[in-house]
Amino acid sequence: MPGSRGLRRIEQQWLVWLTFGLVIAVSGLFLVTGFWELAGKPWISLTVGVALCTVGLWLAVAVTRRLFWEVLTWSPQEEKSPEMVKALQRGPKIVVVGGGSGLGTILRGLKHYTANLTAIVTVADDGGSSGRLRKEFGILPPGDIRNCLIALADLEPLMEKLLQFRFNGGTGLAGHSFGNLFLAAMTEIEGDFEQAIRASSQVLAVRGRVIPATLENVVLTAELDDGTVITGESAIGQIPRRIRRLRLEPDDVSPVPQAIEAIKDADIIILGPGSLFTSVIPNLLVRETAEAIRASSAIKVYVCNAMTEYGETVGFTASDHVRAIIDHAGPDLIDYVLINTREIPEALLERYRKEGAEPVQPDTDKIRELGPIPLGAPLILTKDYVRHDADRLARIVLSILRTQGKLGVKTRVVRRLRKVLKI
Repeated sequence: MPGSRGLRRIEQQWLVWLTFGLVIAVSGLFLVTGFWELAGKPWISLTVGVALCTVGLWLAVAVTRRLFWEVLTWSPQEEKSPEMVKALQRGPKIVVVGGGSGLGTILRGLKHYTANLTAIVTVADDGGSSGRLRKEFGILPPGDIRNCLIALADLEPLMEKLLQFRFNGGTGLAGHSFGNLFLAAMTEIEGDFEQAIRASSQVLAVRGRVIPATLENVVLTAELDDGTVITGESAIGQIPRRIRRLRLEPDDVSPVPQAIEAIKDADIIILGPGSLFTSVIPNLLVRETAEAIRASSAIKVYVCNAMTEYGETVGFTASDHVRAIIDHAGPDLIDYVLINTREIPEALLERYRKEGAEPVQPDTDKIRELGPIPLGAPLILTKDYVRHDADRLARIVLSILRTQGKLGVKTRVVRRLRKVLKI
């Protein structure tokens, strides 16, 4: 978060506008009370005075609200007062849908702005520590759940390192992360994976909720462009061929009711960032979830990946990502597409090229043809890896919610009218 110097600049900017609004309001009051008079005619003074009072007070109230919001969101978390903590609890209702490290990244940023966060997380993982625990204990894969809990938790650095610690040796322990074992133990204690997540959230002081996409044991399968069928999430990401169709087995699984409630109540719903075919789309294959998102009046934002992924999205542009979501889950799930516009250093690009990855090209015109509105912004950090900037991404999402809320409603109304009128 920015320091106190940046905060002072913001305060000065908005205090100037607040002063301006108050000056206008006081001027209007002088005219209304007759202290000042225009053109020697009381009725003109009264009319102009009422107008100035109205405009000035409106401006003062609007600026005061904006100043409070800026102070809340720019101040470091440890400096927040109890009043600001209460304000977080009254913050916007945000639902984030996805999985993998991308979901954890955006949650880390958003938790500084609202406590009304719900993460809906894919449970199709069958590789690594999660896959082993899934087979041995019959529980849902805990890896992505663990990442989200840690991202939303109020943890000391050492505690976070402990939960992310991965054993390198030991009979049966090698490859397991402590956090995954923690969730497996919680499931044994509570007797239920969903209840284990709730209990873990209390222990870790999690801000928000983490909900599995479904509580049923699902397997992800992919039909490739040559007709080959690949079974298992871990295998799908290793095949360098285009995916024609993704499916869940069984295909009629039910969502967790709390996830549907969160979607219905949301102010904004975010898809991604994360692996398109193994983190984002699997959640939308739960039919009731996709339908709930489609029916929701919330603003819907897809955060497009900055880089393509070997084995999943080789050669994909931004519009290809959007088209894949529409092909699998239908239209009207996305209002805005966030696309990275920051250039990536050549040395870092060369490293990614060796792994078969390239920057995702922002073909905004094709995105518009598909329906959503593309929004370009510098979204990433490029120090050692290409990663989304958690704080910047969160601010942009909240900016969309603040400035595009009414526009978003208007856009959806126009879109539905066009659909009805077939224009």
